[in-house]
Amino acid sequence: MGQVVMYGSVSVDGFIADEDDQPGPLFAWLVSGDVPLDESGELKVSQASYDHVRPYWDQIGVTIVGRHVFDLTDGWGGTPPSGVDHVVVVTHRPEPEGWDPRAPFHFVDDIGTAVARAQELAGDRLVEVAAGDVGGQVFAAGLVEEVRMDVAPVVLGSGKRFFGSIHAAHQLEDPDVVIQGDRVLHLCFRVRR
Repeated sequence: MGQVVMYGSVSVDGFIADEDDQPGPLFAWLVSGDVPLDESGELKVSQASYDHVRPYWDQIGVTIVGRHVFDLTDGWGGTPPSGVDHVVVVTHRPEPEGWDPRAPFHFVDDIGTAVARAQELAGDRLVEVAAGDVGGQVFAAGLVEEVRMDVAPVVLGSGKRFFGSIHAAHQLEDPDVVIQGDRVLHLCFRVRR
């Protein structure tokens, strides 16, 4: 089964967005270089960031998000982001009215079902869990194997936390990847078991 990885861009003080769900300068690194990161040509990063991020993105089979992220992105118009094959949405609400049932989005009502369904869909590819409340729940349940962060050199002061509302201590191993890009520090940590 695919490895479960929690991932997101984050401020130095641990936030993925401000109180109004705006990432502000957290994604500046995605347009700070001259190497196209995807086919759109809109995302351009440093060579170091490309060499780290592109192979990771290519391994992702399924992304797990909460309904809040799904709604903020308007469901990516029914097309999963960054070439991902499927998106599993954790929600207690039904899919949006008029939603195309052929779109590769799967609506489930708990994190255990979300991870099981995502691993089934991903096969041997990675399962990515978006940072934030749902990611924090999956992490707290012991279902995350690796934490990946793109740390932006900004302090937001308050907002939406990378690990959501976790209220207990959890141990990570020392980072096994530390890569400096333009306007970002890429870090990867194995979760200590």
